[in-house]
Amino acid sequence: MIELNSHQAKLNKNVQTTTSLNSRISPLLAQLIYPLGCYLVLPLYFGKITVIGRENIPQTEPVIVAPTHRSYWDAIIVAHAVGRLTSGRDLRFMTSEDHVQAPIKGWFVRNLGGFPVDTKNPGISSVRHSIELLSKGEMLVMFPEGGIFRNQQVNTLKRGIARIALDVESEQPGSKVKILPVSIQYSQPYPSWGTDILVKIAPPLNVVDYLSNSLRQSSQQLTLDLQVALQHIHEK
Repeated sequence: MIELNSHQAKLNKNVQTTTSLNSRISPLLAQLIYPLGCYLVLPLYFGKITVIGRENIPQTEPVIVAPTHRSYWDAIIVAHAVGRLTSGRDLRFMTSEDHVQAPIKGWFVRNLGGFPVDTKNPGISSVRHSIELLSKGEMLVMFPEGGIFRNQQVNTLKRGIARIALDVESEQPGSKVKILPVSIQYSQPYPSWGTDILVKIAPPLNVVDYLSNSLRQSSQQLTLDLQVALQHIHEK
């Protein structure tokens, strides 16, 4: 765990000179938007929406929800599949800066748990805020493929999720961080009215099982196992 602690010390040092981020969830807005989206908008716009594996959603403890990324609808679909109406838990979202900065959409994103990340050059502030949220036991959504892909396979995953999860578990032993693989599949590459949706949720990965003396090896193995888990539910 030596390398993990060394990495965390460097992270903490960098944070001192970096602008901090905040994210919030408006209780009133969430109470309105979740039922509206889940029971009205999604059923009226899309065709059949099937969710498999909801029993795998952790009810407590910090969780990184790791979905495949196929459409701008994905965040709403994830909220429908694993959010407060299913698990009783609110979701935080790491999302691209353009979504947060948009005039109207950005207001909703910021007040429903979203916070920005520069997808090309991720800053330390977004990483640190992710660690803070997980340290408080929150459920955080991060798309491990990085961007939107229209193909039908699981694309190469970024190692950011694994590193963040390992940082939290190393900094707070016993926090029991989990990573939840989620596959989102649409019946057509560009979802439109009447598109069918299939969501599959795999059993979560326990991050503590991957702690070792080498952060590099730990993050590589955790990322590889996440990719295998996503491929198993997405491609079969």
